[in-house]
Amino acid sequence: MQQLVEQIAETMQARGWMLATAESCTGGWVARELTALAGSSNWFDCGFVTYSNAAKTRMLGVPAALIECEGAVSEAVVIAMAEGAVRNSDARVAVSISGVAGPGGGSADKPVGTVWFGWACEGMATRAERHLLDGDREAVRRQAVEVALRGVLACLDEAV
Repeated sequence: MQQLVEQIAETMQARGWMLATAESCTGGWVARELTALAGSSNWFDCGFVTYSNAAKTRMLGVPAALIECEGAVSEAVVIAMAEGAVRNSDARVAVSISGVAGPGGGSADKPVGTVWFGWACEGMATRAERHLLDGDREAVRRQAVEVALRGVLACLDEAV
């Protein structure tokens, strides 16, 4: 993951951009990986850990009705989270994550390991992806961090 973070840092610094995170099931792990790199304050603005639905609404502006209708683990909610992270920070790029890390909490529609990711990047439409990750809670969370970082790099590669 260190190599991914270094690539993100290099690109963010070259553009003079800031990055923000909006995390639920990863509990700030993405922000932890990003800030483990010395000098990250030059390109990392902030991380929102919005574990509860109320926090998603209060801190990121995700409409409560959207969460009630779609569920916290959904495409619409991670898009709103990523856009809220940009809106409520100095970031031009944000990643959001909401999922079911387990061991409980899964359903037929959203089994354990279901994780939605959102990426908001200046000059592009916000995009989202659903992944079904394997393993126990720790493994799901670790894989989610890697997917999130790879997605940030992909957005930066696509951004003008």
